[in-house]
Formats: sequence, C-alpha cells, structure tokens
Amino acid sequence: MCPPPTAVIFDLDGTLVQTREASWQVFAPIAARHDLAVDSAEKFYHLFAGNFFASLRAVCETEDRADVVVGEFMAALDSHYAPAMVPGLIDVVRTMVPHSRLAVLSSNTTAVVRRVLRANHLEYCFAHVFGGDVEPDKAAGIARFLADAASGSGRLCRAYYDEPTVTGTLEPRPPADPGEVVLITDTVGDVEAAGRAGIRAVGVAWGMHTEEQLLAAGAEFVAIWPQELLAHLYGRAEETCTCATPAADAGPLEPAQSVSVARRQVEAARRRRERRRAAAPQIPATVVSSSAATVVDSSATRLRRPDPALAAAILRTMT
Repeated sequence: MCPPPTAVIFDLDGTLVQTREASWQVFAPIAARHDLAVDSAEKFYHLFAGNFFASLRAVCETEDRADVVVGEFMAALDSHYAPAMVPGLIDVVRTMVPHSRLAVLSSNTTAVVRRVLRANHLEYCFAHVFGGDVEPDKAAGIARFLADAASGSGRLCRAYYDEPTVTGTLEPRPPADPGEVVLITDTVGDVEAAGRAGIRAVGVAWGMHTEEQLLAAGAEFVAIWPQELLAHLYGRAEETCTCATPAADAGPLEPAQSVSVARRQVEAARRRRERRRAAAPQIPATVVSSSAATVVDSSATRLRRPDPALAAAILRTMT
C-alpha cells in the first residue's frame, strides 16, 4: 500500500451524491425538446464513459446545437438539481480532513457544488473546487491543481485556510506530488483522466459504472461501502509506495497490445479478490483493542503516533 495521500480529489455526482436518477430527470426534458438520440437513462449514463461534455457535444452533432443544449443543461442544474449525499460519506469526509487536503472536481456547476456542500455543512472541509463551468476537462483540472503551489493549503472544516510557516523568505512551496494525490470517482472517464494526469484513482461502486468497469479502466481499488475508502487510503500504509501511477504522457496501446474489455474486467476482479484476502489480517488484535491506527507521515516516510479518531473510523468498516 501507498502512504496516506496528502491530497484527495472527489468527484461530486455519483461519488459524493446520489445522482443517477436526479441528473437524468434534469436532462430528459432537454433531450426531448432538442430531439437528441439520448432517449433513455442508460443512454444518458453512457455519456459518462468518457468526458461528459465531449460526449454530449458529439450527440448534438453541430456546435450551435451543442452550445444551446449544454447551456440549458447547466442552467437547469443550477436552478433545481439538489441530490442527496451518499449515506456515510459525510463522516468519511470529516475523518479525512486532518490527514489530507480535500478538493472537488466536478462536471457540474460551481453553484451546484456549493449548494450541495453547504446543505451538508461540508463547505469548509474542501479547500479547492473545480466546477464544469470553470474547467470542463477533468485531466486539465487535475493538472491545474497539481501545478498550483497553493494546493498545499487545506481547511480543517473552518473558513480560513492553513497558513504556511513564516520563514522570512519568498521561496515558493513546491507543487503537489502526483504520487500523493488520489482521485475518488464513479466513472471510467474520470479514472482515465487521472491516469493521463499521472495521479492515483480509486473508484466507488455506487455510481455510474460498475466495480469491474472501474478496475478495468485502471482504478487501484473500488470501494463498495464509503468507509472502505478510509481503510484503503489510511489503514494499511507502508513506507515504500507500491501504487504505480500511470505516466501522464503515456500514449494509447497499439492494436497488437490491446486486450478485450471482458478479459481486463475478469483479471481486475481477480486481482481485487487477492488484495482483499491479503488485506484481511493486516490490523492486529492489539490495535483493535487499543483503538489506535498507525499511519505514515508522507513528507518524510516516518511512522506517526496513532490517531484514535481515524482508527475508530477504520475499525467500523471491519466489524
């Protein structure tokens, strides 16, 4: 396992909030009004297999039509899209806050992200938000996050940001290390965007795409329950990271190198089962009885003192 991530980027729709039916209900009348070939929920969900905006523009056929459809959809989301949080994720987010800087990267509008986070009293737990109206390309959004030295500042569920130690110099802080950044998402397109940006990707099984699809796309792990995110990211850290991140400039496979999606899904599922069996005994009885978990200080690969709050959250996933 890798050391705990210094930064975690959440997708919104289908990851933090329950969105399948809610987003389709917003889009359906727009699709009917413009006679788009997206006349069912499943066809709408398929648009998320790649970049949503690129897929939507493709089905619109012309740029002028696409501009109108995208504009109407974003306006409809702004006005009356209010999905519910995935049960358990509020607790997971608050547990992550002391250990990783949190961000949201969404195809939805910034106004919707703000409304959802404020409604659930999480607005000050996230330090950075990239809505689709700010950056429609998620790979580009990840790159912007990594390139900004200020991404090192987080929030502890309070309005103000962490302030750097005053050193008397104007030396800038280094940009984020891609190997210490994780994107949590429910779509294949986002997993692929994380790969292009060179960061890690963790999937969730309660959104648009299945566990097998996410693993086949390159997710290192897929959570079935929200609390599994804590166990995977913080519960079994080693000093040497073994989670490989794809090269940001890696090109597509040649035809001779490609394998069928079905074979990739079967192999990914097998690897996941093996990881689960290997992970089962990792937290010993002494840790359970003392409600303490050891995590790694990713800045210097030193073991830190146990954190009872994090341990309690992790142990809830194992009992």
